Amino acid sequence: MYQELSETWDALTGPGGPFEITEVEVRGNRIKAFAGAPPTLRDVWLASAQFADRDYLVYQDERITYGEAHKRVASIANWLQAQGVGVGDRVAIAMRNYPEWLLSYWATVSIGAAAVGVNAWWVGPELEYGLNDSAPRVLIADTERLERALEHRDAMPPMVYVGVRIAPHCPEGVVPWSELIEHGGDLPDVNVDPDSDACIFYTSGTTGHPKGAQLTHRGCTNNIMNLAFAAGLSAAFMERMGTPVPEPGPDAPQPAGLLTTPLFHVTANNCVAHGMTINGGKLVHMYKWDALEALKLIEREKIATFTGVPTMARELIAHPEFANYDTSSLATVGGGGAQLQPDLVGKIDQSVATARPNTGYGMTETCGVITSINGDFFVDRPDSCGRILPNFDAKIIDEAGNDVTEGGVGELLVKGAPVIRGYLNRAEATAESITDGWLHTGDIARIDEDGFVYIVDRAKDMVIRGGENVYCAEVESTVYEHPGVAECTVFGVPDERLGEEVGVAIFPKEGASIDPEALRGFCRERISNHKIPRYVWLLDAPLPRNANGKFLKRELRDALDPASAA
Repeated sequence: MYQELSETWDALTGPGGPFEITEVEVRGNRIKAFAGAPPTLRDVWLASAQFADRDYLVYQDERITYGEAHKRVASIANWLQAQGVGVGDRVAIAMRNYPEWLLSYWATVSIGAAAVGVNAWWVGPELEYGLNDSAPRVLIADTERLERALEHRDAMPPMVYVGVRIAPHCPEGVVPWSELIEHGGDLPDVNVDPDSDACIFYTSGTTGHPKGAQLTHRGCTNNIMNLAFAAGLSAAFMERMGTPVPEPGPDAPQPAGLLTTPLFHVTANNCVAHGMTINGGKLVHMYKWDALEALKLIEREKIATFTGVPTMARELIAHPEFANYDTSSLATVGGGGAQLQPDLVGKIDQSVATARPNTGYGMTETCGVITSINGDFFVDRPDSCGRILPNFDAKIIDEAGNDVTEGGVGELLVKGAPVIRGYLNRAEATAESITDGWLHTGDIARIDEDGFVYIVDRAKDMVIRGGENVYCAEVESTVYEHPGVAECTVFGVPDERLGEEVGVAIFPKEGASIDPEALRGFCRERISNHKIPRYVWLLDAPLPRNANGKFLKRELRDALDPASAA
């Protein structure tokens, strides 16, 4: 089976194949890229005009067709240009998964500006930092995010504020959304550089502040091709093995995907929305995650693709009402953001008669997926995240930077078209993460004889909570602001539902009394809720250290009982 997989792979990616791989020079490095990838996201958007009569964005009882979306995107783009937004500028989008998110996004990238995906969980200080760092000309925000931003208006650079779904009245000095979509006009004709920034997505920072990853047009369109390749590989492999996949006819249902995770992440934006858009698919938005609501939407909208964090897939198939809803439209169930636990792979395969389990391992820093695995291969190797996708080179290195032989364990490095340009305003962090085009993933992995990747640990000091990356240093910086803290260290605590929860061990200052709940309240004013420690241990002795003075974080984590935490 694995020999046939490799032969099918080579046929698809070789000269003349539908996913032919070529080499291009980007930022002084020769890298792999798909020969047939659209040059820019503007080209992706323009191509979707052919689906004018189809539903595009669905939210509750609202439906926007592709034709309507194209008119609105063109109007927004003209309005942005009227505000002075041009090639190389930035537009920040801060809102829940409303239809306005993607309309703003496509308008921005289509005129050569970069869309800044503002984390909707950010509280005031985080929002202030991100908007100062990215310096957008325009902020498009819903009520909650707009209120937070306006509280810090005096501490941020000048920008035009746009209010989305503002009720009952638009605040003074804020432009209502209606003005953008009523501006009118055809989509402006703009030349967009494939290697310019398409979007800025913030990742939790290793030194206390989030970093703005600069995702390029080339990177994003090559990620789309990786997704298409994964689907094409499955179909070609099945045909090779004697089980051809029927070609969709004119009466086939429209592809439909459920947006379960936030659009300010690559999982929803790059791996669901981009792929659905280029294929004329329907994007069904959720106000917030709810397994029962998801079942209702799957039945009503004939959802074929369910992509979320593992927690969501587990809650979906385990819901007591699961059998009472028609889920026969589902073709794939899985997702990213964190590794699907091996038991969940089998449960998906057994629970949904029409769907196969799938996952992809990826990063914001690669515009989406690095590996992909699905179907029989995933069931056969449920602890793997799949093979390295075609437009990447990959290698495993040891702590000294030497290449590790096949099957050995070390840090995974990748190089290819999807790798980001760098981190906004962070030349030093960029140089640390990207060396001669090679991205240090920060994940400890091994690659087996068939090319399948297994993530075995993390080099980065990070907690993955429900698919959200939480850097321990960022939380530690916040906890250290508390006047009663002498020493602290933050680490992940295993959690059945979310994968990991945030824990912190604290040695208080002499004479200080720290109330754990008050500490959480202190943190809540400074960082997002998902970063606030669920587990707090107050120690009566300084934190253990090694000979170099570093805290023995792992040993401490293993010694502390979650049941003893406050």
